[in-house]
Amino acid sequence: MNAKGALLVISGPSGAGKSSIIRELLKQIPNAAFSVSTTTRQKREGEVDGVNYHFVDKKSFKQEIKEGTFLEWANVHGNFYGTSLKQIIKMLDEGKLVILDIDVQGYMLLKEKVKSATSVFLTTKNRDDLKTRLLLRESDSKEMIEKRLENAAVEMTYINRYKYLVINDDFKTALAQMLNIARAASNKCVITDVDKFIEDWIKS
Repeated sequence: MNAKGALLVISGPSGAGKSSIIRELLKQIPNAAFSVSTTTRQKREGEVDGVNYHFVDKKSFKQEIKEGTFLEWANVHGNFYGTSLKQIIKMLDEGKLVILDIDVQGYMLLKEKVKSATSVFLTTKNRDDLKTRLLLRESDSKEMIEKRLENAAVEMTYINRYKYLVINDDFKTALAQMLNIARAASNKCVITDVDKFIEDWIKS
């Protein structure tokens, strides 16, 4: 059987809890792997290059766009983010459930190329809750928080483009829902050679 792994795309406003959810998915799903994005934004305190992101300058990023290195990329809050095509192919070949944390712009690009991807939009119950979380995070200026909230309002209009919506009001409930979605996605491998699969199945 010629089968590969699967893609699980998670999008949503900054501050909705994507990173916390993904950490738990990676702990609890044996074949899960995280796709480390490339970005031009500044490294935050505690972040590690190659673990949280691959940090590069804008010149290098734009060169990679020209070379067709990215499966998808987007400009978010003035910074570029992209997903390495080579990295994704390698993990899929290993039969992994590849988890991507990408912006709605990036998902729109990816959706055209990988129609079998499972997609989830993760958000808070309302705008005030998101603002409170961003303030408690203490990693952005007031101006940046307002910019993130404005961007979140735009992102919300894309919800219908995703297969699932998870509202992260209670973390345990949201995680349970995400685990169910991720396990279902993990079993949805992509068969790359249908004719060979049929032939092998009949012969077995």
